[in-house]
Formats: sequence, structure tokens, C-alpha cells
Amino acid sequence: MMLQKGLVVSCQARADNPLHGAQFMGAMALAARDGGAVAIRANGPDDIAVVTKAGLPVIGIHKVFSEHHPVYITPDFQTAAAIVEAGANIVALDCTERPRDGEHPSVMIRRIKAELGAEVFADISTVEEGLKAADCGADYVATTLSGYTEATMPKPSEPDLRLLENLAARLTVPVVAEGRYNTPDLVRQAFSAGAHAVVVGTMITNPREITRSFVQQGVPR
Repeated sequence: MMLQKGLVVSCQARADNPLHGAQFMGAMALAARDGGAVAIRANGPDDIAVVTKAGLPVIGIHKVFSEHHPVYITPDFQTAAAIVEAGANIVALDCTERPRDGEHPSVMIRRIKAELGAEVFADISTVEEGLKAADCGADYVATTLSGYTEATMPKPSEPDLRLLENLAARLTVPVVAEGRYNTPDLVRQAFSAGAHAVVVGTMITNPREITRSFVQQGVPR
């Protein structure tokens, strides 16, 4: 098992973010490593190739947006192969039942493990999706997409601890908490609820949004 118990830092920046670019994400990964992270989650071959220099396991995703399908997190085998070639040890993919341009998650999981030799990190939104992903061979099940699918909208402001607890109670594979874990106390609650690891992104690696939060919540108007 590549992913050890602890904090995973998501190092991602959208194209409109001043920190967009592989060199910035590589620096973020080094800072996260020095701060005690056990792994990095990163997007796309370019960023992943640089992030691997931090020497931590990399949970790779490949976001490809489509006008025709809602699934954009590693939607097909080709995107999975590209991030493994770039250095990802673990491939994260959307394992919901939503329509997609690529193969069904059950096929993707099998092919990634058999043909690429990588572990699989299943991003799900419901208990049923998590159970199916584990049955299909996913090495980890993560609550990443809770609040982002039709079945779980509208997105709450708090993380889905109930989903985490239910999955941890029913699965033998490690369950990872991800999505709106934006304070140390919420991270602690996730581990208490049975998380093997917790992924934190914005509140560690997105200074723009952190600044915006301070301005909106702390500055008198």
C-alpha cells in the first residue's frame, strides 16, 4: 500500500489562478512534504512530473472537461496512462455512476491495476458507489465527490462525515476523507470517524482563496 496514514495535500491551481503552473505546484509539494504530508494529490502530467521530485507518493488525476459528460476526473484510460507515465503512483478517478466518455469505472479499475501497475483511488459521492468501487478492486475509496453529484447536491459547507463513517464501518480498504476539510479540527474529526488519510487542498495551497476568506469573514464592512 503506497498511501500511509496521515495528511495528503492537494497541490492544484486552475488556469485563472496566479499560482497556475508546474513550477509553483512543485514548490507547494516540497513545502507540504517539509510540513509533514504523507502524499500529494496533483492534476495533469506536467504538474505530476514536477511534484514527484518531492519524493512522496503522488495521487494523480487528469481533469478533462466535456460539454457532453459530467465526469472530468480521469475520465478514460488514456488519461490514466498519461499520469502514470508522468510519475503518479496512485490513479484517482471518478467512480460515480454518472455518464462519461470513457469506460465504466469497473473496467477502468481493472485496466489501471493490470496494465499500468498503479493503485486506484476511487472518488465517490455515496455509500453505494464506494461499495461498488471496492468490490471492483479499488485500493482506496474517497469521499471527494460528495456534494458535487445530483444525488448529493446541494453542496453543504461542512464535510460529509456521515458518509465517511458509513464507508469506514463497511469497507476493508482504506477510506480517505476529502472535500471541505478546511480546519485542523475537521481533520481530527475525520480520523476519529475512521479515515485512513485526509486530503486538504484550498486551505493549504490556495493563497488567493485563503485571503478571500479572511477578507470576507474578518474585515469589517
